[in-house]
This record gives sequence, C-alpha cells and structure tokens, in this order.
Amino acid sequence: APAQQVSGLAEQLEERLFHLYSIHNELIQERLQELAEVMERVGQAEAELRQVCRTVEAAYRDLCL
Repeated sequence: APAQQVSGLAEQLEERLFHLYSIHNELIQERLQELAEVMERVGQAEAELRQVCRTVEAAYRDLCL
C-alpha cells in the first residue's frame, strides 16, 4: 500500500538523518576539543610572554639605575 511505502521511506530518511546528525555532532565535538587545546596553548604562550616582559623590564631597570 502507498501509505506503507511512505511510512517506510520516512523511516529510512529518519535513520539517515539521525546517522548524519551523529557524524556531524562528533565532528563538532572534535573541533571544540581542538579549539580548547589551541586556547590552552595560547594561554601558555601569553604567560611566557609576560614572563619575558618582566625579565626585560628588570634587566632594563638594573642597567638604568
């Protein structure tokens, strides 16, 4: 019957969409994880730069005073 065909197609479509959604969701999770790691590295780099700046300031003060 046509109604059964439609319902079968709808079910297949739903399964496919769910599958695509799962894959998409996994990709998003991976990207977010990568972003978190990059942000952490940026934070570490900032901390190192601040340390370098403090060292340069201290050296400058020692030389000038």
